[in-house]
Amino acid sequence: MSAHANTGTVLDRILESRRAWVEHRKRVLPETVLKYGVQAAPPVRDFPAALSRDAINVVAELKPASPSRGVFRDPFDAPALAQSLEDAGAAALSVLTEEEFFHGSLKNLRDARRSVALPVLRKDFIFDPWQVWEARANDADSFLLIVAALGDIQLQELIVLGRELGMEPLVEVHTLEELTRAMAAGPRILGVNNRDLKTLAVRVQTSYELIEHIPAECLAVSESGLRTYDDLQKLRAAGFDAFLIGEHLMLSPDPAAALTQLLTPPHE
Repeated sequence: MSAHANTGTVLDRILESRRAWVEHRKRVLPETVLKYGVQAAPPVRDFPAALSRDAINVVAELKPASPSRGVFRDPFDAPALAQSLEDAGAAALSVLTEEEFFHGSLKNLRDARRSVALPVLRKDFIFDPWQVWEARANDADSFLLIVAALGDIQLQELIVLGRELGMEPLVEVHTLEELTRAMAAGPRILGVNNRDLKTLAVRVQTSYELIEHIPAECLAVSESGLRTYDDLQKLRAAGFDAFLIGEHLMLSPDPAAALTQLLTPPHE
């Protein structure tokens, strides 16, 4: 399949903006310079191991804003949020680094990771090897690859590069067709995003429909629209290993308390 075609969706607008940003940054900061930064980066933390625990493994997402809901938290204290979510039982963190639509930053990623012992995923719209080098140079332990935004060869090359740098990426799909394409690239962590990135509508049933097509040797992550302990327990019983949760936590007055509630049976 060829690379992503622009059809005027929210995802298209984000990707168009991101491509211009990356082209500019590549001129300012060549890949050769980033490679020196990678040499100075701390050792990679084991993201797959964090998702493999015999527990309800929540990847708690630090997300300042979204295109669909606007600003969640302002000011945004990444280190304090990271520490409180680690204390509340997060298995790993995801940090948004896209600036224009999500108000994220690489600084948030670095600051969050330095304040915890958890592995940290870079959540962004990644399509260029330069961005993978940039992720590792800024201390990321994993990164997101959105199948809907990538061609087959791109996807495979970015997975291979991630592994060369010690980072196993989270490969995200929304449909069975995307899942079939993803599996051809040999991912070890497969995320099912219940949010359609083209319409932004959320449908948790997507996870249940796709889990039966995910091989047992793949770590399976359900993403978006998860709000209760019961949601997580049912998805875990269906075969999911971990859950990426952002808006539910970020919209709560106390994200750590919200995470504790997600991890605790209602009768306790």
